[in-house]
Amino acid sequence: MKVLTKTEEIAEFCKAAHDAPFVTVDTEFLREKTYYSQLCLIQAATPDDAVIIDPLAEGVDLTPFAKLLADQAVLKIFHAARQDIEIFVHLFGEVPTPLFDTQVAAMVFGYGDQIGYEPLVRDLTGQQVDKGSRFTDWSRRPLSEKQLTYALGDVTHLRDVYTKLKAKLEESGRWGWVEEEMQALGDPDLYRVYPEDAWKRLKLRNVKPKELGPLIELAKWREREAQERNQPRARLVKDDTLFEVARARPTTSEELGRLRSVPNGFERSSVAKGMLAAVKAGMEIPREDLPSLGERQREQAPPDVVDLLRVLLKRQCEVHNVAPKLLASASDLDAIARSDEADVPALHGWRREVFGDVALQLKRGELFLGLERGRVSITQKTP
Repeated sequence: MKVLTKTEEIAEFCKAAHDAPFVTVDTEFLREKTYYSQLCLIQAATPDDAVIIDPLAEGVDLTPFAKLLADQAVLKIFHAARQDIEIFVHLFGEVPTPLFDTQVAAMVFGYGDQIGYEPLVRDLTGQQVDKGSRFTDWSRRPLSEKQLTYALGDVTHLRDVYTKLKAKLEESGRWGWVEEEMQALGDPDLYRVYPEDAWKRLKLRNVKPKELGPLIELAKWREREAQERNQPRARLVKDDTLFEVARARPTTSEELGRLRSVPNGFERSSVAKGMLAAVKAGMEIPREDLPSLGERQREQAPPDVVDLLRVLLKRQCEVHNVAPKLLASASDLDAIARSDEADVPALHGWRREVFGDVALQLKRGELFLGLERGRVSITQKTP
């Protein structure tokens, strides 16, 4: 069990890893009390070596590992990479490239939506993964032998999973499918939260135009404040409070303190001053400069068309052995039902070849769905 706690030890491993064809990577982190994930462990394995890096060790510098993640000659392999990549983007400023996500690759072969690491390892390699240490406190030191064994298994089994999936991709000719997904996963904007866009994550139901400006500014203020304090946004101010403040639009601390969702004494805090400033800024936004909520509440898609597209999606997923969530989302189906020119993933790249073109033909009446031996079949319309 190699636990690296010194910068020179990390540099030595990374020097050898630069000559490897790939490195499997995983992390252990905590996020319950912080805005950004607290990195507690890094696990990494090449075909010939496997180590655990302790980022909490005194005086340790992760620069050698950052350079390894940026090495274009070494493939970085993750399972369910989004959270790991988000951590590295925050720490090092860039997405590890090139990368390969075994969860996404497994979905290409019909393993279901977001298959977990344990069942994938078991199915592809026949090995069992002990998940008993999954929810332990990874920030406490010393770590137990059981914790370290569990952590290392997340990258040693991953080597075998990658090898199996690579063989399946080469045999099936679906490398191009996965490459498209990896290009999308490599977009840095996926992992950066911009305060200006924070309002878009709120559930805007029955929001009046006069409330929208304050709500946008309140969401932006909360996001920036949470980032600066490294505190979960909901722990700083809950969504319900933002909506109530936007409706009331208080101009003084006394008015703010009278709101039901505001705790006693909150109106006298520095946080409250920022909230009042956000309300004022939001009220000053000209009506014509506010986003149109109509664009976010689009007209309902024809339900019968959506139902037919769902049946077609299920059929295409079974024929091509692809996970439905990877091929087309519910919002994709709604958009396609509304417009043949919808700019959605299902009408681009390999998804269009497998589903999108057939979906548009179905809409235009150029083919029909039927049943053949109890299964959905497609029949082309005769001229």
